[in-house]
This record gives sequence, C-alpha cells and structure tokens, in this order.
Amino acid sequence: MTMNFAFMCKPNEVTRTGKKVAVIGAGPAGLAATGYLVCRGHAVHVFDKLPYPGGLMIFSIPSRRIRPGHVLEGAKVLEEKFSVEFNLKTKVIASDENVHEEGDDFVDKVVKLEDIINEYDAVLIATGIWKSPKLGIPGEDLEGVIGALEFLYRWKTYELNLLPRENIVDVSRRKVAVIGAGHSAVDAATTALEMGAREVYLLYRRTINEAPAGRYEISEAIREGIKWIELVSPLKVNGSRHVSSITLVRNRLEEPSSGGRPRPVPIPGTEFDLEVDFVIFAVGERPTPPPGVSKIGIQVNEKYGNVQINEEFRTSVKNVFAAGDVVTGPSFVGRAIEAGLRAGRAIDRYLSRI
Repeated sequence: MTMNFAFMCKPNEVTRTGKKVAVIGAGPAGLAATGYLVCRGHAVHVFDKLPYPGGLMIFSIPSRRIRPGHVLEGAKVLEEKFSVEFNLKTKVIASDENVHEEGDDFVDKVVKLEDIINEYDAVLIATGIWKSPKLGIPGEDLEGVIGALEFLYRWKTYELNLLPRENIVDVSRRKVAVIGAGHSAVDAATTALEMGAREVYLLYRRTINEAPAGRYEISEAIREGIKWIELVSPLKVNGSRHVSSITLVRNRLEEPSSGGRPRPVPIPGTEFDLEVDFVIFAVGERPTPPPGVSKIGIQVNEKYGNVQINEEFRTSVKNVFAAGDVVTGPSFVGRAIEAGLRAGRAIDRYLSRI
C-alpha cells in the first residue's frame, strides 16, 4: 500500500501561495512535512544525501517491517502530482564543514545551508540519526565490530542493487553478538540470522521487561532463533586483529531512589567470555544535523548533538525549523511522521505571517 504523505488534499484542490520551503532530509519527518506543506499550497524542494527518498525507512529498517516500494511510491506521488523537487545524492553542510558521515556513500553534490536559508522562505531540518556511538570499551576498533546502523545500511544498499555484495558485512556461518535491546538491535539480530549466521546472541544489560523494543518483539526474535542473554554488560572485545570473543559481566538490577528504570549493577567475579566472530553495537543512534550548523547560529545540544527547538519547531535562526529524530533522537517512525506533520503546520503558520 502506497504511503500517502499528502493525505490532506488532492492535487486539483491546491491553491499556490508562491512561498518556497526547503526540506533537508527525506525520511519520515521530512516527507510528512512535505506532504502537509504542498497541501497548503507551498512549493517544496527536498534535499537528501541518499539516492532514494525515504531515509532509514528505506536504508535501515528491514523490508519485512516497511516495504521500500510503498515509501517510494508515496514519494513519486509527491513529485509527479504535487511538483515536489527532490535533490538526491545531495549533502547539505554549513560553514564549509564537510565531514564524512554514515550514509554518505552516494553523495555527488554538496550544498551550503546558508545558501538554502537565503533562497527559501522557510527551511526544515529533518536529517535524522546517522551516527552510531560505541561504548568506549577496549577492543571495539577490531575488525568485526560494527554499528547496527552501518550493518543494516550496507545490507539494504545491497538489497536495493545500489552496491555490490562485497559491500555487506558477511556474517554467514559466523557467530554474532548484538549489544542492545531496541528496535535497531532486534533488526540487526534478525537480519544477521536471515543472512545465514550460525548463531546470533542478543545481549542486554537489563531484562526483557525493560527492553526498549518491548517484550513481544524480543519474544518474536527468540522464536525465530535469536539467543537472548539478559542482565549482562560488555567489558571488552577480544582478538588480535579480528574479533574472537567478547568479555561480559553479569548484572543485578537496583531500583533507583528517584524513580525510573532499574539500574544495572555489575556483579564482581561474574565475568565470562562469549566466543563470537562479530560484535554489533546497537546502543542508540545520535542525531546528525547538517555539519557545522552551530557555527551559523543554530543551537545544538552539546552532549547529544540534537537540534534545539521551541514549541513551534523553530530553531534559533528565524526561518529555520527542525523535526524528527534530529531533534528527539531515535524514535518510532510514527512519532517522526507526527513530528513532521506538526512542524509542517508550524511552518505554514509562519509563512502566513510573512
């Protein structure tokens, strides 16, 4: 079923306003905002560094969850019926700060954010989360250690016939440990199993009751053949050049005095090694606004890297807005779509006043 991003109108119902909006990032938030804005009569140009619109819906989330064709068909409707201009393979940077990030493989054009801000009546930053943090433990730079996002991205680009099979991380007939219990962790674990991995372990520092992906998702992964080990934390990755094992310590849960989730506390003397060939970190991706945005006055959280906005989705630069995971960090697709719609409404209100 086609994802209908412009569900609020039909093409022949739209009255053009003459206002132009640039949307940076063609993921769920960006596409949802685009759909809203074209229904309000604004011209929208979308910029994205990937060769297809859709963001992580296309390039990370397994096809069994979201069918790529449904997303691409929805983007095609925006382009053909609502005259949305997609500038793909185009990376937006600020203040000449062009650093390589995950997902940059297809970039063949770089555009400065300052030029976009000057050219358009409003700009929406919806660039998502393209940074996979590590845990800072010994051995995480060994061959065979990879972030979940990169692991899934490489597989999806191969599935989409965009890059050759040599591009993937081949875990067939190997033992794989996935650190984490969110949706990215489950997706990485089940994808590894589908690729023919001999054994796949899903390792989590708390219990299945606290897993961010939810008990049902974890139980389904176990039913498919994933080996679930809870109440463990990684201490180090072992190997001379390539991964040979991972050292774990068992935890107990301690209720925090201020409320919230139970805190995992390592139990001394319970360390053990788990023999694996690959370690996939899935401990939460980080927001990736266009590089250098803070240098042009857009406020970014120093610790987490997310763009700061007010209740109207406005950044610290007058005509620049932001929405989706680049603001909140990792979230569900539905929440990113909701944020995009709300940001689109805020932009429309702003445009009506200028």
